[in-house]
Amino acid sequence: MTDRIDLPDLGLFDAYAKVDTGAYTSALHCKDVRLVRTKNGQKLRFWLIGETGQESRPFYSSQFSQRMIRNSFGVSELRYVIKTRLKLFDRTIRVEFTLADREQMRYPILLGRKILRNRFIVDVSQKDLSYQAKLGQSPTLPNP
Repeated sequence: MTDRIDLPDLGLFDAYAKVDTGAYTSALHCKDVRLVRTKNGQKLRFWLIGETGQESRPFYSSQFSQRMIRNSFGVSELRYVIKTRLKLFDRTIRVEFTLADREQMRYPILLGRKILRNRFIVDVSQKDLSYQAKLGQSPTLPNP
């Protein structure tokens, strides 16, 4: 299932996301993730990749952690994790995203079951339900 979501703290709106109930954590496509020294200590810098033709933009976060994550190939890797707000179905939710290079993946954002649990029911036959609701359109239901 796919949809378009907003990440207002990061200036991303109507970004394509894949809902993956097989993944526990959510992932956000970015490049050049690294710690940088500032006057106020260390911050995490990462470059968010925009839509095709848009420039990538640097973001900084002083609130981050690191966690071992098993990637789609079953290999464990250490990734940085940030917290940000996600807007989906007119609901704003504080969520964690691991930062990963998803360039080889079709969707720049992966929504895992940690975000979905006790909030949403997933219907894999549907597409862009939140985005259609945002536009004030009725969802297109599949023929039985």
